[in-house]
Amino acid sequence: MKHGRNPTRRQKERIKKLGLNPENWLIIKDCQECFEIVHRLSGKTRKLTIKVKNWTGLS
Repeated sequence: MKHGRNPTRRQKERIKKLGLNPENWLIIKDCQECFEIVHRLSGKTRKLTIKVKNWTGLS
């Protein structure tokens, strides 16, 4: 099992938006395209992909 780190304030807000309790989750990986978290007690991992918006305005 991978060891996670405590989430930052922004990461906690992202976890809350997913409908999860941020106190129960640790961060394994956080990059622009993906977000991987592990549950503190059960060890269950979730890998979430993040849609990156086209910030230049070009299609």
